[in-house]
Amino acid sequence: MSLPPLSPEQLVKPRHFELRMSLIFATLFISLGTHLPYFPLWLEAKGFHAEQIAIILAAPMFLRVVTTPLLTALADRAKDRADVYIALVAATMVLSAGYFLEPTYAMVLAVSLALTVVWTPHSPIADSLALSGVRRFGSNYTSMRKWGSISYLCANVAGGYILAWTNPQAVPAIILVSLAAALVAGLLAPRMGRPRKASPLSATEIQHQAPSLFNPYFLYFTLGVGIITASHAFLYGFVSIYWKSIGISGSVIGLLWAWGVVAEVCMFLFFNRIFASVSVVKVMLIAGIGSIVRWIAFPLIWPLGLGVAGFFGVQTLHSVSVAMVLIGLQKMIGETVSEERTGAAQGIAYFFNGFFMAAVTLASGPLYQRYGVDGFLAMIPIAIIGLALIGLAARSAPQHPVRR
Repeated sequence: MSLPPLSPEQLVKPRHFELRMSLIFATLFISLGTHLPYFPLWLEAKGFHAEQIAIILAAPMFLRVVTTPLLTALADRAKDRADVYIALVAATMVLSAGYFLEPTYAMVLAVSLALTVVWTPHSPIADSLALSGVRRFGSNYTSMRKWGSISYLCANVAGGYILAWTNPQAVPAIILVSLAAALVAGLLAPRMGRPRKASPLSATEIQHQAPSLFNPYFLYFTLGVGIITASHAFLYGFVSIYWKSIGISGSVIGLLWAWGVVAEVCMFLFFNRIFASVSVVKVMLIAGIGSIVRWIAFPLIWPLGLGVAGFFGVQTLHSVSVAMVLIGLQKMIGETVSEERTGAAQGIAYFFNGFFMAAVTLASGPLYQRYGVDGFLAMIPIAIIGLALIGLAARSAPQHPVRR
């Protein structure tokens, strides 16, 4: 199917396009780099127990699986996606102020649910704007997107030092200020008009093209990816709380999170040199095994006296258990899914990842409440199930790459 032609206005490249998109990515990821590692610490500081924390973290994940594709589809139909992006960032900033209200369980859960609706679409909409520039003007996506990774890493480190100087009570303030910066950058977003093709999470795209993707290889592979990814839920939800409980300072916690991001970026940089000739199934098997090793090691680090250095070593496995999963998924889609179906493929993978991550996050609260750091051991069978599904995918792999 041929794409509709660009309008005369869409053929004109906005001034400083790459700079403006880089600024959007940089400001977008500051709040995310604060929320993931430090929001659970704030919840604990407010007196919530592990099961309540798990629900507050997991319930928005279930909700956003449904709402994010709807809002990205709405952005596709709007006169300009930048307007939707600005409105969503503004709404997120206003709603995030709800964390300054009396922090009852019901209030915090309600604010978190409302926030996820307007917060999660920021990244896919920003991606769609950037990719329009790539298609229309030959812009370099990586050179723009890298500022998101850099700011995420800086937020990990800076957030840790801020919390070391103050306390977890500062987390909502950091998020609010970060979102204000994202709103300022959003006001400078380049106007690109409607896309000529639905965004990767478009509900319409999924509805019309998903049935043709329901073959054993694609389903086993994406299910396996989703479950291996979900084995990280205990880490994301409770590792900061665990580190704090054994006396590790906020600044070092920030460095530990940042080191995982550094390891991930290094894998992105060197993957092709190391694994270019390795099949996508083998890539995913390596990633799954790396996850299992990580969950075995985590509960042993402190009892064996390996200290903070041991945790830095385990965090290095982020390059395998996370980066290789992300790369492997995209590699599989690129090799076996035709271009007109990639949007639906991405949407299905997003659904599986989001649903399983939410489910395991919900279970992680009782696990941490009862077993503490030994709850990581429960992530091992989850990763093994993911590996088994990848094995089933290997048995039904197509013999020839897709014709694009």
